[in-house]
Amino acid sequence: RDKSAGNSLLGLINDILDFSKIEAGKIEIIPVDYDLSSVINDLVNMIHTRAVNKGLELKLDIDRNIPKCLHGDEVRIKQIITNILTNAVKYTEEGSVTFSMGYEDVPGSEDEMLLKVKITDTGIGIKEDDLKKLFSKFERIDEERIRNIEGTGLGMNITKSLLDIMGIS
Repeated sequence: RDKSAGNSLLGLINDILDFSKIEAGKIEIIPVDYDLSSVINDLVNMIHTRAVNKGLELKLDIDRNIPKCLHGDEVRIKQIITNILTNAVKYTEEGSVTFSMGYEDVPGSEDEMLLKVKITDTGIGIKEDDLKKLFSKFERIDEERIRNIEGTGLGMNITKSLLDIMGIS
């Protein structure tokens, strides 16, 4: 129980620090060469335990033709996917979470590709009216239905901001 509380507090602090850096324009994208299979392995290991503890099935649909050695900000890519996977598990009470990854070539470029990530779940979903709030700061959608679920309302705002900084969204 103490470890869970500690992890929750650490997550809250990290969200606030990242949010502050983004607001101040101090977030840096640091591209490096990285091994995609290592990133996928880290993501699956991180989310698998949470999913299993809730009785959820974690399904993987990874395109085996994705190049293994990529160049980009591995830390931020993991952070973005982690935020989405964590939300999928948090807001899914039964069923499954599917983590899909593919890619497409960037037209006119021989050494660039677009990594395509899709997370699907059997959770409660988002009401149409609430979609516009999804990336808002400190906004928790449908508070009445999710009052038992911890969160800052910053995860998706940080995710969107990181994607914007990377020029992806």
